[in-house]
Amino acid sequence: MKRYYLARALALGAALCGAAPSFAGPLADDLIRAAPDASADAVRLAVAATECAVAHGQPPAERLAVIDYSRASTEPRLWVFDLTESRLLYREWVAHGRNSGDNYARTFSNAAESHASSLGLFRTLDTYQGHNGYSLRLDGLEPGFNDHALERAIVMHGAPYVSDDFARTQGRLGRSWGCPALREGIAREVIDTVKGRGLLFAYYPDPAWLAASKYLGDCGGEPETATLAAGL
Repeated sequence: MKRYYLARALALGAALCGAAPSFAGPLADDLIRAAPDASADAVRLAVAATECAVAHGQPPAERLAVIDYSRASTEPRLWVFDLTESRLLYREWVAHGRNSGDNYARTFSNAAESHASSLGLFRTLDTYQGHNGYSLRLDGLEPGFNDHALERAIVMHGAPYVSDDFARTQGRLGRSWGCPALREGIAREVIDTVKGRGLLFAYYPDPAWLAASKYLGDCGGEPETATLAAGL
């Protein structure tokens, strides 16, 4: 069933690849070549969602961060791309929420106090110095899946539990309260790269999200700023 919804979303996303000139079809292929160990499915869906968001009025993004929560926390599963040059900037570990799972994330939520990660497309906003140090606010763009991110304080930040030592001794990374947490040594650099001019796409082959996402499937109907491919 998951494979059916994934195939459907990919097919419709691919058909939309001519919708917004800034994110034409070849972009996904370029990013996949730039990050050969990334999931091609996750990257293609991330580009389709980015394209759809731009077609529906979101500002064009210069950076795209893709998280593949289908992978173990002990594997690199965050890729940050420069969309203007179609190149890979970072390949990193990223933690998930403590109530999403152990080494593998399996459960996702949009609810306050769930301490789980959320799926879908986020816009990166501003930074601040908070309880977890230098942090990046994320605005969830998908109703029902991540649009409570701001009120839940779902932010990108560094954490001591995202490290090789922690993974080696515990068999997994530490877990956040739903935030995509990074290595402390790289967090500020990554945050400064994507802040205010980027999108973050959190992927997992979840049937409910793949079927209902605002930016996948039929891309929410007729776009405001672009024309869909003929025949759709």
